[in-house]
Amino acid sequence: MSEHAKLRIKFHKTGALRFIGHLDVMRFFQKCLRRAEIPVCYTGGFSPHQILTFAAPLSVGLESLGEYMDVEVSSYTTSEDILRRLNKASVPEIEIVSVKLLPENAGNAMASVAAASYEVSFREGRVPAFFMESDEMIKMELEAFLGRPTIPYVKSGKKGTREVDLKPGIFSLEWFPGQKCFHMLLDASSGDNVKPSQVLDAFLSARGECLPENSLKILRLDTLTRAPHGDGEIGELISMDSVGEIF
Repeated sequence: MSEHAKLRIKFHKTGALRFIGHLDVMRFFQKCLRRAEIPVCYTGGFSPHQILTFAAPLSVGLESLGEYMDVEVSSYTTSEDILRRLNKASVPEIEIVSVKLLPENAGNAMASVAAASYEVSFREGRVPAFFMESDEMIKMELEAFLGRPTIPYVKSGKKGTREVDLKPGIFSLEWFPGQKCFHMLLDASSGDNVKPSQVLDAFLSARGECLPENSLKILRLDTLTRAPHGDGEIGELISMDSVGEIF
């Protein structure tokens, strides 16, 4: 058994548990780690708590195949053993799929997030009129949309509304006719994050059409970070699961 380290845990969140919020997911894992008898490190002070950090919180109602949590442990066995124990203590809708040992210089999960990939489709009976057009027309209009110099969008928040440009945060947007769905790669960093619903809302608004409420089925495929780059340049996007190693 080895000593103190930081582990990165990748998990799926699907089914009915897509309706629980981020705080509930945190509480779930705090209990799950205790049930699995993982020796988690705690903060000091009068109110100690487990040292764990989650990557970009998932919005309520979304499913995901690429969620991440970093946890500090005082000792550890093997990836296979910890994976087995966590899944035994978990529920079917939250499946742990990998456990990696992080290098000492790795940033924490939340600070490391750079992008997220999604599969997006429309719910039955809630498909906007434009997406009834031919696939060739959809593809052509999407190319024109992405070719614009800017993609203005009004974001609403606690401090009111502000107009932002979504274009820098849309890394890729592709329509798959056979599956009738989009694949999107979007900025998910803390300052410039872009949501799939915002992209499609902006696209339809430019055509004078509204995105119907609760019309999207969104599956987060993975969460990505930037590969280390020694010369100060921005590294390529890689899966957060690519950081660290099986032990």
